[in-house]
Amino acid sequence: MTSAKKPLLAALGGEAVWPPPFWLMRQAGRYLPEYREVRAQAGDFIALCTAPKLAAEVTLQPLRRYGMDAAILFSDILMVPWAMGQGLRFAEGEGPRLDPVQDAKAIAGLKLGQVVEKSAPIMETVSRVAAGLKKDHPNTALIGFCGAPFTVACYMVDGKGGGEFPMTRRLAYGDPAAFGALIDTLAEASRLYLLEQVKAGAEALMIFDSWAGMLPPSQFRRWVIEPTARLVRALRRDLPPGFPLIGFPRLAGPLLTEYAETVGVQAVGMDTGMDPVWAAKHVPAEVALQGNLDPQALVAGGPALIEQAESIMAAMKGRPFIFNLGHGIVPPTPPEHVAALAERLKRG
Repeated sequence: MTSAKKPLLAALGGEAVWPPPFWLMRQAGRYLPEYREVRAQAGDFIALCTAPKLAAEVTLQPLRRYGMDAAILFSDILMVPWAMGQGLRFAEGEGPRLDPVQDAKAIAGLKLGQVVEKSAPIMETVSRVAAGLKKDHPNTALIGFCGAPFTVACYMVDGKGGGEFPMTRRLAYGDPAAFGALIDTLAEASRLYLLEQVKAGAEALMIFDSWAGMLPPSQFRRWVIEPTARLVRALRRDLPPGFPLIGFPRLAGPLLTEYAETVGVQAVGMDTGMDPVWAAKHVPAEVALQGNLDPQALVAGGPALIEQAESIMAAMKGRPFIFNLGHGIVPPTPPEHVAALAERLKRG
């Protein structure tokens, strides 16, 4: 299937596609009743992520309702540390909990060599989704993903999500050699993990750096831009020329420009706080932009939702662009609001 038949791939290839292709971060999730039914069948969250039939089903569910231009693998960024042997569990109402990795000995104990084997069920999910798209959604692209090294390190060091990850930031300042070793290990694990997704059928890859914006500029360059650029260069050695990569350094602010110019991705995500007019002016024209509707506007619905969507579209028209949220869709989102947004976007 050529990019000419898949609007998302065309946009990632530098075309100013209109109406813009769209998908929504966390589009397969708790706001959908059909997702909640499958989630109940699976038991715990890790079981769902490693059950290919169920994970493929929830990946495809939003496409049947809304006709997005991309499916994104249903999984979690923490499946990479899980695959390296770090203890991981998801506590109900509390999010992820990990056995903290906070020193050189613990970092050295991570099992990089088992990433491919342990992630095999996830790759089967990718293959199942690719087959489902070919059969029922031939114009829809399949996105694989990973967490960026810095963001995944935040969870690994602090042992949980949320907050400001004080242990991670102290380790980065206090023992940069140990923290650098963790970042390097994660970059290599991510490379292996992403390449397996491509082998299984992913047509684009996204690198989520959800916590990048916590860092001051010098640390942002050291632990976000530089490691992600190294990861991208390493991927490029094995990927087909021009294979589309999307970077999302959330809350990067004006450093989004430097990230876009340096990392080597075809597209960058705009978070909710980014001004699309500013981004259109300062991000290189050949780099596609993706974003950035406020998820809470999607919850609210009505005229405010459409007004916000139209404002973003107006700022992006004439350049490569993918409509998305500025962060993930939230559980209280009414499915009918997503339907109204999809209808508006398809009109251009």
